[in-house]
Amino acid sequence: MYITTNTIITTASVITALVVIFSALFAVYRWYLRQGQQDREIKNIKDEQCLLVYGVLACLKGMKEQGCNGPVTEAINKIEKHINQQAHE
Repeated sequence: MYITTNTIITTASVITALVVIFSALFAVYRWYLRQGQQDREIKNIKDEQCLLVYGVLACLKGMKEQGCNGPVTEAINKIEKHINQQAHE
């Protein structure tokens, strides 16, 4: 069997095509893994924000009990309205 330039070119093009296909598949797989990681991070951020909102609401209610009124009452109403809207989405 003789190795000609056409055989070398054909072999190189097949190897190149396989490398490109596997590279594309690997890139898609890495993108998929990154999406899962981002989903977990977003869930953690939302949980943390929920705790912060409840903490702010507790502080505002404490201020209202001490006699603060006006903007405090308005903020409490807006936060409670927002919490109720988010619960129904």
